[in-house]
Amino acid sequence: MPLQFATRLDNVETSAIRELFKLLGKPGIISFAGGFPDSAMFDVEGLREASQAALRDEPGGALQYGATEGYDPLRAQLAGFMKSKGVRDIDPQGLIVTTGSQQALDLLGKTMISPGDKVIVEGPTFLATIQCFRLYGADLVSAPIDADGVQVDRLEELIRAHKPKFVYLIPTFGNPSGALLNLERRRRILDLAVKYQTLIVEDDPYGDLYFGEAPPPSILALSADVPGSREWIAHCGSMSKVLSPGLRVGWMVAQPELLAKATMCKQFSDAHTSTFAQATAAQYLKSGRMPATLANVRRVYAERAATMGRALKRELGDAIEFTQPQGGLFFWARLTGAGGRVKDAGEFAKRAIEKGVAFVPGAPFYAKDADPSTLRLSFATADVAKIEEGVGRLGEAVK
Repeated sequence: MPLQFATRLDNVETSAIRELFKLLGKPGIISFAGGFPDSAMFDVEGLREASQAALRDEPGGALQYGATEGYDPLRAQLAGFMKSKGVRDIDPQGLIVTTGSQQALDLLGKTMISPGDKVIVEGPTFLATIQCFRLYGADLVSAPIDADGVQVDRLEELIRAHKPKFVYLIPTFGNPSGALLNLERRRRILDLAVKYQTLIVEDDPYGDLYFGEAPPPSILALSADVPGSREWIAHCGSMSKVLSPGLRVGWMVAQPELLAKATMCKQFSDAHTSTFAQATAAQYLKSGRMPATLANVRRVYAERAATMGRALKRELGDAIEFTQPQGGLFFWARLTGAGGRVKDAGEFAKRAIEKGVAFVPGAPFYAKDADPSTLRLSFATADVAKIEEGVGRLGEAVK
């Protein structure tokens, strides 16, 4: 007799990105598909010293079971890290440490979503979030975005019409869009949170990866200027894109009641995030090496993004439209079909694989009304020479 799986699994599918990775073992493939940081950017020496310091200074805390809320020295370091980015009046007890920011999103799903609840997400948005929220039974509503982030007038209409449990946004260099929500829109979103008493979930794994001028302050930081808004913000952060995804260290800042519920649910899943990873991250932040690490990462990724932008214009011309990203890891582009060239990104992906280059078609990143002409390209893990070669192959595939 076949196994009877939970009906909640009927609402989700295997990640299209993970499935694509099965094709990447082919020799000579240049991949623009992943959303990974470049492992060559990891501060291996700094992390080695931090892990040794963790074992030397507090081996019991690093190797023993720990509090579900997080390792206190790391919570203190993270609070300081957030203060350096403009978040005022943050208490270490006002955040919990999670196993990557992905767990924070899962905890929000567990604590907030009942089957049939409306949740507003950007269109497009992070694929794993779509899958996670659907797993808990959410009815997802898609809010349109442009180069300046979510369109706030349309977002207000959707909040008014659907009365969502919460709104999920990646306002700073979004995945997959690369969009940067401008300052005016961030302030308006805080006003909407108060006006409609709607929770705003701010996912911010890429905010430190800017290429020139720093982005506007986070929605969490700006909440200090909008009375009553702080209680309607849940902010998710991560060390994965700036330090190491292997550490699996993320965090969530939210009102005490939400953090208490999330902590309870975390107890059921992993008891606590790895104490050794937390102690290592705490020692790294304490060491003062992070600013230099970030400066190096920004410089390298900025060069790669500039190279990819120039190459796309040169090799694909009017067959593709995109906005040059100001930070993050991604280009979000749309095929135009100009001159009779391919317009469907799924078909383009197949042709590209045949030419030895991979990217992710954009359709899976939409909760509703997918645009089949869109695609995501990551410049993070390919060096300048590989980017030039790979985009040249895309130019051949688009014909």
